[in-house]
Amino acid sequence: MKSSEIRELTTKELVERIDTEKTHLIRLKLNHAVSPLDNPLKITETRKNIARLKTELRKRELNENSNS
Repeated sequence: MKSSEIRELTTKELVERIDTEKTHLIRLKLNHAVSPLDNPLKITETRKNIARLKTELRKRELNENSNS
């Protein structure tokens, strides 16, 4: 997921997306523990997506606080 795509999401969509990505990451880790994944870099990619989403969410929180 690109940064430009993340910026287009609303705050509510960001929170929902973070939850779904976390669930996806847990499933990937569990599946990888049982049997190796075809592409284990998906775990890293999912973690980075979660970090990008959280960063954008935090940036919006700081902008709201500074404007108030």
